[in-house]
Amino acid sequence: MTSIRSYKGIEPQLDSSVYIDETSVIVGDVRFGKDASVWPLVSARGDVNHIEIGERTNIQDNSVLHVTHKNTENPEGYPLLIGNDVTIGHKVMLHGCIIKDRVLVGMGSIVLDGATIESDVMIGAGSLVPPNKVLKSGYLYVGSPVKQARPLTDKERAFLLRSANNYVQNKNDYMQEVTIIR
Repeated sequence: MTSIRSYKGIEPQLDSSVYIDETSVIVGDVRFGKDASVWPLVSARGDVNHIEIGERTNIQDNSVLHVTHKNTENPEGYPLLIGNDVTIGHKVMLHGCIIKDRVLVGMGSIVLDGATIESDVMIGAGSLVPPNKVLKSGYLYVGSPVKQARPLTDKERAFLLRSANNYVQNKNDYMQEVTIIR
């Protein structure tokens, strides 16, 4: 039984094309684009601000998605905005950042408040993107803190869309083939 919860009367917004694994917890103002997928043990908490997850975007196992509240120093706070065709690897933490289209965030990475990841970017596994850092389009970034490593190859750019499309197929299979035993 998936734990999709309202918070202060605001419910997550998703249509029938979205797959959310039964072990995930989705709370409050979380908005899903078509064909998005959320895999086992993900926590997405849109309680003090909102989360947007774009079309064909996948959030993989054990990832944590959260936001920063609105306050006098930052009247808008930091929502979490994730674009289309994004792959969020296993055990990633995203907090109040912007991730544009066709991005891969490698396993175990952390992206903090106010960071902006432009379109067509790969972030290597275990990387830390500090607050307010901007990662420019077209590059691989690695490290803690993250540093620009090199331009993406044409093959890597193509992989960004292929990864998103593979997860759309995976979620379609799961929606038809997974049966809860107990």
